[in-house]
Amino acid sequence: RILLLLIVSSGINAEYGEEGEESEKGKLKPNDGNGANYGHYSFTQTLEELEVRVPFKVEFKVKSKDCKVVIKEKHLSVGLKGHSPVIDGDLFNKILLDEALWHLEDNTVVLTLEKFNKVEWWGTIIKGDQEISTKKVQPENSKLGDLDGETRSMVEKMMFDQRQKAAGLPTSDDQKKQDTMERFMKQHPEMDFSNCKWG
Repeated sequence: RILLLLIVSSGINAEYGEEGEESEKGKLKPNDGNGANYGHYSFTQTLEELEVRVPFKVEFKVKSKDCKVVIKEKHLSVGLKGHSPVIDGDLFNKILLDEALWHLEDNTVVLTLEKFNKVEWWGTIIKGDQEISTKKVQPENSKLGDLDGETRSMVEKMMFDQRQKAAGLPTSDDQKKQDTMERFMKQHPEMDFSNCKWG
């Protein structure tokens, strides 16, 4: 779970090609559940799953038989039978179809969707809706000890690299390259490296 925290909350953008503030223009600040509140639906998320709430503004008590909910790997449609869907569009990303659930709660369809890729924050639920700034997501607290060895190592490396970048220091990969070059230079004192450009 801490993987969620780092990968999306800024580690990925910092590590893999920084997209400046330009890419954040027009994006919404996430709600308290790291999602968004739109006029016709709202959502919250963790790195692993999404909860989507679609309220029906009608004067009668909605029953499940009144609802038309179609969930596909990359598409979602939610509405009342005989009416235009409230949501109908391609999902922001792929979900695990077998894990998708929905139920009714006070005239609101509540969907629980499990993400296929469990290491990224979704900008929205339906492609084309205004996205949230995933850089401003507040990941849930987690402990490194909860992670398996390989994941923990990767997260620790990302945390180190993020701190190094923030301090203007070389990342672990940069340091490895620098160490390799220094060893090579020591092994080949006969070579002139004065005109070499590093980076």
